Amino acid sequence: MITKEAIALAYKEIQDEICQALEKLDGSARFEEELWEREGGGGGRTRIIQNGQIFEKGGVNFSSVYGKLPEAIKKSFAVEEDDFFATGVSIVIHPNNPFVPIIHMNIRYFELNDQIRWFGGGIDLTPHYIDEEDARYFHQQLKDVCDRHDSTYYEKFKNWADDYFYIRHRQETRGIGGVFYDKLNTEKTGVSMEDIFAFS
Repeated sequence: MITKEAIALAYKEIQDEICQALEKLDGSARFEEELWEREGGGGGRTRIIQNGQIFEKGGVNFSSVYGKLPEAIKKSFAVEEDDFFATGVSIVIHPNNPFVPIIHMNIRYFELNDQIRWFGGGIDLTPHYIDEEDARYFHQQLKDVCDRHDSTYYEKFKNWADDYFYIRHRQETRGIGGVFYDKLNTEKTGVSMEDIFAFS
């Protein structure tokens, strides 16, 4: 069984890989890192890149926190125990070029015990100017990744993203969408946590 420690380590490595790739792509800007600690337990690494040749500003952040659940969440889970663990990577990138879309992405893992644990995440693009060919390419890449794991994932998670990122007071979607999923575990999917981790 995959452990929370292994997941957190893998997420740190993902943060490192993404930061290295973005620095290489930009060619001049470098990430500045700020380490932080959570009072209740754990902490993270906030990394910001800005004023580059390609990137106006972006963040690639990692967190791994633990502690006691707030009473309201404990009641919603209907559990007595309250020691939780959560880890994840979140990204927002704003390019200089208005024809290159803003990207949002995150992956996360939550654990209360062996029965209450899950993965979540998502990715979407927000272009200033929509290029239909680029939009189709982006969604095809997402579908290809999803299909390698389960042929039902793409449609299900695309629809979830369309609903999740819908701006109700404006009655419009945020950008061209993407995929979104939450609370994926063996009970919901019928596959192992290792397989869900590999997908996410």
